[in-house]
Amino acid sequence: MRTRLNTEERRERRRRVVARSKFALPSTITLISVLCGFSSVVMSINAAGDDPSRSFTWAAVLLVLAGVFDGLDGRVARATNTATEFGVQLDSLADVLSFGMAPAILAYRYGFFQLGLQDPQLRAVGWAASFFFIACGALRLARFNVQVGFVDSRFFVGTPIPVGAACVAAVILYWPASPTTAVHAYLFAAELFLVGLLMVSSVRFPSFKKRSHHPHAVHGMTLGVLCLLSLLVILRERFFLPFCALYLAFTLVLNLAWKLGWRGIEPPMRTRKSEAPEAALSDH
Repeated sequence: MRTRLNTEERRERRRRVVARSKFALPSTITLISVLCGFSSVVMSINAAGDDPSRSFTWAAVLLVLAGVFDGLDGRVARATNTATEFGVQLDSLADVLSFGMAPAILAYRYGFFQLGLQDPQLRAVGWAASFFFIACGALRLARFNVQVGFVDSRFFVGTPIPVGAACVAAVILYWPASPTTAVHAYLFAAELFLVGLLMVSSVRFPSFKKRSHHPHAVHGMTLGVLCLLSLLVILRERFFLPFCALYLAFTLVLNLAWKLGWRGIEPPMRTRKSEAPEAALSDH
């Protein structure tokens, strides 16, 4: 016969259920990011018929949504104090799928498949560029995992893989129709090689994860976010390409300025692992 619980026992059981649910929430958001990445692959494969650009657009939008959920899971984990090593590993695997495999398939299907039917050399270049992109993304994630706690958390070493995927999606959102000439296709391949190289480079990219509590910095950040949201509403799908280009250009100029001795923004510092015990949970 089932034992009846008193009020205090029922309250304690509900508390344990809520606690377990809190730990499942960040991983659930990560899986939603994987769902977006997988759906992007499906849309890329389905891009056929009289209007493939519609499928390419949706595939690119799904990559952007995957990036939104990827950024959300870590914040939810930190806000609810439910960050775990399991979540860190799941997040890394999810990033390979959603920001490595999915944009690589989309890039190949969008930029090289159709023209490659008549130009085997272009198809080979597209295959190589797409593989190079996903390989560099995997290497970048592996490096991030082993460097946690040893690098300044204000900066990423190399382009973050979600930004790399956003660079692919931004081009497709700006020009949803597949390239019609070999020149355009080769330029797209050059972008894949360039983004891949930036992902495995030692260039430091601002992470914007650590927020300053100085009033001027808070007001400036709030104003910047509002401006970006306004531009997104105005430009819509054409917002992402200039934003990615400016982010990459700003980063390269910043790194060059550091090399020349400018210290208006403090350059990254090497940290010891013991000084950053929670850095491993920074992205989930």
